[in-house]
Amino acid sequence: MPSVKSNGIDIHYESQGAPADETILLVMGLATQLTAWPASFCDDLVARGYHVVRFDNRDIGLSSHLDSGVTHNIPMLVVRRAMNLPVKVSYTLDDMAADAVGLLDALAIPAAHVVGASMGGMIAQIMAASFPDRVLSLTSIMSTTGHRSLPGADPDARRALLTRPEDPASQESVVMRNAKVRQILQSPIYPKDFDELYRVANDAYERSGYDPDGINRQLAAIIAADHRRSLLRTVDVPALVIHGAHDPLVKAECGIDTAKCLSKAELLVLHGMGHDFPHNLLPAMADRITDTARRVQAA
Repeated sequence: MPSVKSNGIDIHYESQGAPADETILLVMGLATQLTAWPASFCDDLVARGYHVVRFDNRDIGLSSHLDSGVTHNIPMLVVRRAMNLPVKVSYTLDDMAADAVGLLDALAIPAAHVVGASMGGMIAQIMAASFPDRVLSLTSIMSTTGHRSLPGADPDARRALLTRPEDPASQESVVMRNAKVRQILQSPIYPKDFDELYRVANDAYERSGYDPDGINRQLAAIIAADHRRSLLRTVDVPALVIHGAHDPLVKAECGIDTAKCLSKAELLVLHGMGHDFPHNLLPAMADRITDTARRVQAA
């Protein structure tokens, strides 16, 4: 299984397509492995002439888990941020953006079209602003600027995200909890069978197990992050913002706000989409992402 040293840690990645083609780098979200990028979606991007690289963020999947012994008090972090008090976390979203750039370095990829989902969208936004020579185009999916004026998650979605398995040592308990979370966050007009949600959650567990402290550290990095409105106004590459009109976790207003801050952004709000990747919408998403990439070539 391929991995590289990046930013002082091991990053596990997978690639497909011809390395000579332009690269699309896929950055996944909170507590979610590279395998959450649908295989058919990656195949669609390759079929459109791109080299696709996806990877596990730090503290998830087969990449380095920090094993620092630190478990952040998430409610306390939220309170301190709300009061504009300083918070101390194990690492930041900027560190995770540097991980992704380090992966590009290790693979000798000068620049890529960067596509991020949810937390991965936040990381991709930081990459585009902080490493402008490494990002050809930016696609931010079901993500946000993080500004405090934006609406929060639906109560059911928030509770689901913060709920832990009844027995963290039991595979069945962990898989069932994760499948139920996916069910709550999924697209209401394109629902997946619970059996499929369970299978995907079980495959994820079989691949790398369950690391609640790693997930805790990733969530802490999100909470500690400043909003990115000003940062995004510095981004000068073609951009695409994709968001589900029915996203219960990161509301559609968050995607609209992201697009407003990007001078060269197009906004695609998809009716019926929640906080997941509906099979029916993947071809249209691949089309728009590659259209955005071609805007670079046209420029």
